[in-house]
Amino acid sequence: MRAADAMLRTLGGTEVTLLFAAAGLAAGGMAELGLVDPGVEQAVIGPVVVRELTTEDSGPRRRIEILAGRAAMAEQVSQRNVASADVLFETALGLVYDKEVFHIQGFVVERLAGVAYLYRVAAMS
Repeated sequence: MRAADAMLRTLGGTEVTLLFAAAGLAAGGMAELGLVDPGVEQAVIGPVVVRELTTEDSGPRRRIEILAGRAAMAEQVSQRNVASADVLFETALGLVYDKEVFHIQGFVVERLAGVAYLYRVAAMS
């Protein structure tokens, strides 16, 4: 785990922001009708490595892959009081990188001896 985190700090040092639906809404008629935007909560993840993925059929859309280590995810897992980083990625509305919002297409957890050490997240703008 330490080797993966050290590699990510050396190669990347970039940050991405995960977006989550805001939990609280003011009570009242406007909120009940859906006329109030609850907004989003942001969770900064770093250091990460961001790779641009290019394919012939992707068109004008950008595809990226984010590599995040266990240490980068541990802080947000404890702050948001969730069971694991998997839950963070499953509940995120999207992520922001380079001032652009991306939709999370999927993620893979790399494990060694049953312990997660690297998270690969695929996203598309």
